[in-house]
Amino acid sequence: MENRKAFGVYFIFKSMEQGRRFRISVPKYPPQDPNYRILAHQTSRFTHYYFYIRDQVLGPIIVRMASFFPFHATCWLNGHSFMEQELKRKQIALRKNDNAFLAVDDVAQLQAAADRLSPAIIRKQLDYWTFLLGAKFSEKERGQMNLSRFYAISQIEHCRNFIFKRHFPMHNIFARSCEIGPGRLTANRISEIFGVRLDKRLQGKLATVIDQIEQGHHVFRAYRKHAFLKQYEKFSRLLRNELCSNNLHDFGLKKGLDHLDAVRKRFQIITDRFAGFQAQCLNVHVDFPLLQSIALPITIGSVRYPGIKLHDPWIIRLLEVLLHNGSTVGG
Repeated sequence: MENRKAFGVYFIFKSMEQGRRFRISVPKYPPQDPNYRILAHQTSRFTHYYFYIRDQVLGPIIVRMASFFPFHATCWLNGHSFMEQELKRKQIALRKNDNAFLAVDDVAQLQAAADRLSPAIIRKQLDYWTFLLGAKFSEKERGQMNLSRFYAISQIEHCRNFIFKRHFPMHNIFARSCEIGPGRLTANRISEIFGVRLDKRLQGKLATVIDQIEQGHHVFRAYRKHAFLKQYEKFSRLLRNELCSNNLHDFGLKKGLDHLDAVRKRFQIITDRFAGFQAQCLNVHVDFPLLQSIALPITIGSVRYPGIKLHDPWIIRLLEVLLHNGSTVGG
């Protein structure tokens, strides 16, 4: 069903899925109270309702409501959509593709909008929609038990986009990363990037792989337990480094929504380390054809001159001074 308003529910559908619910059963032996029933948790298939929503604050979100008690609610939202709504309210021009900002008139306001995304704002909007779309309880039922919503982070992704004007340099960088990444990103390196200690009690994955997804695109992944770092090309303009986690306990973090700021800071540090490792691996000067041609001998007339020996220590030191890698824009 559709809604012609700018904000609200614009699509609803239902699906039969697995979920946690309470099962009510009669005791095997008749108790003294004829109304006595056994209430127990169980996992079974039952109907879930998906609500696709345009929220005035958070932007496009999805809310899944379970049709059985305790009526679990699952919500999907994107922080980039919240930032887009904030900038549009201030009438700041921007250009956005999917969930990546390609251009914005005021970069400081973009960062300020990202910092304003707080657990209080998310909780306020989700409370409104879960109350509106969820099950209703009478005043008598609310008086007999304390009804409330608790929001926890089940899965979270934090990405860092590198934007290029043309496709071929980005494609070459990503191809080089896929070539040397699995060999250089060892178990010790993965532990250093994630900021955890490597020991024999490790449970779960610890590996680097290159996956091929639809349409022949490749994704470079580094796994650790229930989390993984991935790098891939998007829209022929973006090189994305993304950290995904399905269990925040792997990082020693709490999954409550109130701890979102701590999760964001920790994930930003990890993506910074991964980007630094990538820059260190790709900072190889002899890969350029110009330097390779310098190392070849040349002939002038009847005299043959040897090329510059790039492996000499003093040549390497000279190139490190001349070929400065800028860490900031215009640096």
